[in-house]
Amino acid sequence: MTDYKNLKLIASSSPHIRSDENTRSIMLDVIIAMLPALAMSVYNFGNWNFRALTLTLVSVVSCVFWEWLYRKLMKKPQMVGDLSAVVTGMLLAFVCPVTLPYWMIVMGAFFSIVLVKQLYGGIGCNFLNPALAGRALLLASFAGPMTRWAAPDATVPVFGSVADVVTAATPLAIMKEGGAEAFSQLTDTYSVADMFLGKIGGSVGEASALMLLLGGIYLLIRKVISWHTPVAYIATVAVICLISAPAGANSVDYMLYNLFAGGLMLGAIFMATDYATSPVTKPGQLVFGIGCGLITCFIRRFGSYPEGVCYSILIMNCTTWLLDKYIRPTIYGAPKKEKKEAAAK
Repeated sequence: MTDYKNLKLIASSSPHIRSDENTRSIMLDVIIAMLPALAMSVYNFGNWNFRALTLTLVSVVSCVFWEWLYRKLMKKPQMVGDLSAVVTGMLLAFVCPVTLPYWMIVMGAFFSIVLVKQLYGGIGCNFLNPALAGRALLLASFAGPMTRWAAPDATVPVFGSVADVVTAATPLAIMKEGGAEAFSQLTDTYSVADMFLGKIGGSVGEASALMLLLGGIYLLIRKVISWHTPVAYIATVAVICLISAPAGANSVDYMLYNLFAGGLMLGAIFMATDYATSPVTKPGQLVFGIGCGLITCFIRRFGSYPEGVCYSILIMNCTTWLLDKYIRPTIYGAPKKEKKEAAAK
């Protein structure tokens, strides 16, 4: 018989379901997922010229330093060990040109970490993606350096002047010229394979769609992200491009060039899936991804800027609270009246 008198009742606070996963392990998975894209960027710019790697390291060290310094000055517990600042640093470098001066990315790191992340309470409390907010600041402040794109296989010095680096228009910039003639020029310059593999100009980490997709598959296998936001985002852009191709241009090719050019893959897989700035429910994530896709296509087609991923995600970040409020899971067993009242709160 059970000795009920000697049984101990242990009461503990929630959560009662425990997991080996924590913030550090999740961030480590994200870092691992980004390494293939980083390796490809190092190879692309000058055949193993290490300017891309150096820029990424400067960004990472800057983000870690600013987070450490802020929390030191504010006398808060140090959180640099969770690796979130490392992820922000890598993503910030990924969305900047390889020729960007180092001091500029240090400034962008300060804005991303201190003003966007830490002032709102640190990890999980920010409402904007820190890396994209840092890119938006750099683009607004230094439009020239932020739109100077090294040509594929151009030799970019690790230190010193980058004035002599061979530059080239990005595929999106060529398409922005409009019409079937501009698109024909693009297809003559870059093949679909070039676009997919990353043999094109662009930011450090956005060029190779193949490597970004490999990173996304790894995150899905590790269950770090779900498929809802990336698939909804990419599918929305694909459908719109199929039905809005310029007259005389092949619709499928136009769609593929839009998918593989710019920061779409990087944004859909690594930016739009950020836990703190995206919806928590699966339907909300689908709506979030569709919204990002619509705004991206709108900016690319009608805006003065050839790329729209950065601003589309930032705009949708501002709607996350609204999506979380009105797109809630059904309360099991609750009467319909109570469900409506709960959703309205």
